[in-house]
Amino acid sequence: MAEDNRELEINTIQEENAEYDKTEEVSTDTAPGMNGDAANEAVPVDNPKAVIGAVLFSVGNSVEYKKLASVLGLDVDRTRELVYELKREYDDNEDCGFTIIELEEAVQMCSKASMYEHLIKIAKVPKTYSLTDSMLETLSIIAYKQPVTKLEIEKIRGVSCDRAVNKLVEYGLVTELGRLQAPGRPLLFGTTEEFLRSFNVTSLDDLPTVSPDRIEEFKKEAAEEVSLKLDI
Repeated sequence: MAEDNRELEINTIQEENAEYDKTEEVSTDTAPGMNGDAANEAVPVDNPKAVIGAVLFSVGNSVEYKKLASVLGLDVDRTRELVYELKREYDDNEDCGFTIIELEEAVQMCSKASMYEHLIKIAKVPKTYSLTDSMLETLSIIAYKQPVTKLEIEKIRGVSCDRAVNKLVEYGLVTELGRLQAPGRPLLFGTTEEFLRSFNVTSLDDLPTVSPDRIEEFKKEAAEEVSLKLDI
């Protein structure tokens, strides 16, 4: 009899807990005048441009528009508009030493180019690197054909590209993007944000179109390079 009473007591407690859980569900998910979607909507900040400036300054590196939008509680298009407005304000103000640059679907705060001569007096001089003709040709192929394998680059240039690719990776202009789903699973290469910064390009879509005549010139130069190496 005692066991039956205990079983009845446990069942009663479980039923009460179930009813409590249902009540909590209603109070959080279907509160009066607010559906579930409304409850989860982000609230836009009062001073979005100030927040953009603070975030970009604090992070230092590039920040994707979608992440910035989530901070502001706005959609990406409106966030982009605000970034453009803030950039214009910085650029138009001669007393402001920094600006905002766009890198694909991300933005970054940086000092204006005119400030360089003053910055190097207190900061380390940025590491410089020189690009040979071979490296420039390889970089151009990667930029236009990415993601691309070394074998594909070599088919276009007609010569080995190992050293050129390795140097470009070392300089941070090129990076490994993964592997091609093919026999041997060769590495795929593509350009980086540093490539965009270095060549003052906002997006890969802004790269100039290469004319067919110029492509033929590249092929002739590559053929001549192969010929010279064979002679050696």
